[in-house]
Amino acid sequence: MFFEQGPIRPPSEAESLFIRVTRNCPWNKCLFCSVYKGEKFSRRTVAEIKEDIKSLQDAAIRVKAYAFQAGDGTHITRETLETVHRQEPELLQVAVWLHRGGKNIFLQDADSFVVPPEQLAEILAFVKEQFPTVTRITIYGRAKSANRRSVEELKMLQEAGLTRVHVGFESGYDPLLKYIQKGVTAEEHIEAGLKIKEAGLSLSEYIILGLGGQQLWREHALESARVLSIIDPHFIRIRTLSMRSGMPLLEKVRTGEFQLLNDDEIVREERLFLDNLEGTGYCVSDHILNLLEEVEGNLSTDRQAMIDVIDSYTNMPIDKRANFRLGRRLGLYRYIGDMDDKGRFSRIEALRIRLQKEGQDLDEFLDDYRSRYL
Repeated sequence: MFFEQGPIRPPSEAESLFIRVTRNCPWNKCLFCSVYKGEKFSRRTVAEIKEDIKSLQDAAIRVKAYAFQAGDGTHITRETLETVHRQEPELLQVAVWLHRGGKNIFLQDADSFVVPPEQLAEILAFVKEQFPTVTRITIYGRAKSANRRSVEELKMLQEAGLTRVHVGFESGYDPLLKYIQKGVTAEEHIEAGLKIKEAGLSLSEYIILGLGGQQLWREHALESARVLSIIDPHFIRIRTLSMRSGMPLLEKVRTGEFQLLNDDEIVREERLFLDNLEGTGYCVSDHILNLLEEVEGNLSTDRQAMIDVIDSYTNMPIDKRANFRLGRRLGLYRYIGDMDDKGRFSRIEALRIRLQKEGQDLDEFLDDYRSRYL
């Protein structure tokens, strides 16, 4: 039983079933991305995709049969997951999806808007036919590609079953967008975002903190806030720049052309961004790379509370901020309040002091840990 899978998905789609519509990225030039470098882009045929969908449906039937045999009806328990893992491990992804509710589907890879809209609508309709209990189908879509579609075409996709579009906004500052080779302008971001919303689709935009480096951090924060305030997406998802192998920007860091921000400088940039951001959508920091994961809430009601989280961090003494940074990157802290656990705090503090005595630069140490996360 075979169904093709791509390499990534948004963190918010962790409970989704993945259906691969395209392979890799049609643009694939962004300096900050390492995911698809060296990989050729291609579109899969509708027939291929439908075969995968049927295979996934068959897999779901087989998983439910294991549950029935265990006397659980069609409810997928942890015991059923263990049985599937032992007997037919290739079905495990589908089993986990059903265990988590079986409601969400994510169409991979990087830009499903490159698929002709009639074909994408046919795929969406087939997904709904095969999985009638699914309530959310989402995609990644580039702003440039969205702008090639009319509002009517986007509405057709919405009516066929598409519910949300994840857009890599990254920045609203044109010189920075050009530098990182994003292939889109701020005005094109605005046009695409408003068009997607007009079609009745949920819009999720991603900003990357730190992307402007030491030179452009202020412009990046201010212009991103300006552009996103105009778009007013349903979700603004915060990400933090991290250097990884295969990322073209890494060479510019090595030569000194691009100078990275440390955690404290990124937090300063985040506050400037939020200070100038307006809207009615939900701001979420749902990624382990973000230092302050609890910066989250509705912009119309919770913006000050989000700024207060930032201020509670920046008002700490420098040694305590270092303790939190270290604990967060090591996965021992999630929220600022976790520092109240005296045992954890002491263990992390002992490590911080040891690194200091050994002459280890904390920023370098933490950058190494950040680079391990995708």
